[in-house]
Amino acid sequence: MPTYHVEMFEGRTVEQKRRLAEEITRVSVEVLGGSPEAVEVLITDVKRENWATGGKLWCDQK
Repeated sequence: MPTYHVEMFEGRTVEQKRRLAEEITRVSVEVLGGSPEAVEVLITDVKRENWATGGKLWCDQK
């Protein structure tokens, strides 16, 4: 089964992350088959100072 890597800005609650993992797992099993225990979800919180788009750090964007 798949392993999902989710990178997003920090600030989400544990409950939001829990729900995201549950929903990714549910949809994966629904679409791909298999068991929920085989689905891996890795969540990485990224500070805005460590992410840039178009050459600009997100912490500098308004």
